[in-house]
Amino acid sequence: MSKKYLVYISSTQDDLKAERRELVKIVSELGAVPVSMDAFDIAREEDRKIIHKAIEDCDYFLNLTAHKRGQVLGESFTLELEYFYAVKARVPVLALIIGEKARWKESKKEKEPDAKKALEVFKKKLAAHTHDTWINLSDLRQKALGLISREMNLNPRRGWVPSTQAVDASVANELSRLIQENETLKSQIKMEGTDIVKKVRAQIRHALKVLAANRISLSFYYTEGENWENTRVFRYLKLFRLLAPELSTNKTASDISHFLGNILNPDLEKTVRKDYPTPSNTIKKIMTDLTLLKLVKCNGAKNNETWEMTEYGKETYAAYRLRQMEKSMVKKA
Repeated sequence: MSKKYLVYISSTQDDLKAERRELVKIVSELGAVPVSMDAFDIAREEDRKIIHKAIEDCDYFLNLTAHKRGQVLGESFTLELEYFYAVKARVPVLALIIGEKARWKESKKEKEPDAKKALEVFKKKLAAHTHDTWINLSDLRQKALGLISREMNLNPRRGWVPSTQAVDASVANELSRLIQENETLKSQIKMEGTDIVKKVRAQIRHALKVLAANRISLSFYYTEGENWENTRVFRYLKLFRLLAPELSTNKTASDISHFLGNILNPDLEKTVRKDYPTPSNTIKKIMTDLTLLKLVKCNGAKNNETWEMTEYGKETYAAYRLRQMEKSMVKKA
């Protein structure tokens, strides 16, 4: 059965139009269904009930916050109220909070001291959940892809399936029995096959060491340029870290070149060209090397190749991210 997740997108509207559109696009690209209640007025009690129910029915709650708090509702405000609904319904909260270094128009910021203070308090609440910061639209896309895809992989939810694919009660009971039996077998494997588990973990550590030890040069072609410029050397580990969330869905060499060209562009004063802002032969070499490490796989014919993450690649990325998060905990302590 093809299961889809419902992702509720919560943000202010007038100041984040482009960013909201980008989130809708990203959620859709990940095979999920974006949910927003823009047509409803949260100030009306009847509409609040509908919004509340919509959030309860979602699998994830995605908050996008900049420097506006939204409509004031008594002692609360729009963003905060939707957040409370999600917490009450125990829907996992994901937050994308604007960073301190982001350039932002003053007209898009709260002016009243009380409003600013309330918004900062709210951001601290969001920071207690799975979150990341962003400084521009391109950075937002990268962070959102990583945040959402990682949560879907590490914290899968119930989702929904079309009624035509739904199973009857007898099949559901049998599936439940098989799942329970499978979990028992997996527990036995973990106890009896510790050598296998150790071997896989050792392979992942080795793959990460290989990625950290190897580098590759990448040049950039700009819209007003006449040749390749700004050649920089990057570790494979950094490229893998950036590409892992992006490759949750199939991507062509052109897609990957465009993504890396925008993310890694060392000269933000210049705009990289649309078609292959980084060399196609270099991109294909990177993907071939990642394929040799079994982190990604190549699909399609030679003239229509696409790449996506393997299950082993996802496990390797998860191990890397877990290590980074543990390091952050040690630093804070």
